[in-house]
Amino acid sequence: MAARRIGVIVPSSNTVVEQDFAASQIPGVSVHTARMYLAETTAEKEREMISIHAPRAARDLGTAACDVAVFACTSAGALIGLDGEARLVAELAEVAGCPVISTNEAVARKLKEIGAERVAVVTAYIDELNIGIRRTLEERGVHVTEIHGMGITDNVAIADVGPAQIVEFARRHIDDRDIDALFVSCTNLPAMESLDALTAEFGVPVITSNSATIDAVRESTFRRVK
Repeated sequence: MAARRIGVIVPSSNTVVEQDFAASQIPGVSVHTARMYLAETTAEKEREMISIHAPRAARDLGTAACDVAVFACTSAGALIGLDGEARLVAELAEVAGCPVISTNEAVARKLKEIGAERVAVVTAYIDELNIGIRRTLEERGVHVTEIHGMGITDNVAIADVGPAQIVEFARRHIDDRDIDALFVSCTNLPAMESLDALTAEFGVPVITSNSATIDAVRESTFRRVK
């Protein structure tokens, strides 16, 4: 049987998503990336990315006849809210010619799966983007106990944050340890490399934008293979 083709719609300056997919070695799939122009992680630039560049990326992926695609940008999806992201995903799916999963949808699904109601959040973002992350999680029934962002707007710099720095940032900033899970948000933050250390530090399940996205792709792929 031919490999299932997975499309990944990712900000152009994101250099981590592809690495995480490659390291995860999902059997029976090939991964194909289309890029949306983004140099700066601010609300203004992410809205521009969504309106202008996301449809172009989906159109490009459509030529590869992918079986499923993912919109791999947590902050941009959260920025436009649940209804806005639902409309975006539907539009991208129509252009790409295949189902599209958003990272935010994948995160919410994972949190529900593990029964997490009280969640602390760490992000790479500035406050204007953290507002959307908190809002969309809470609209999905997740109580965000606290959210802390690293305040980075240079997307290339986000990818340069080391796993130990992520752990130390979470350790210094999260005060309430009475949580069901920790969510580390940003598909360009190399947080999958810090999963074990974060789990040991907080003693709860830890979900990252990319780990949830990859899990959703695994499940989607397996369903389509059956």
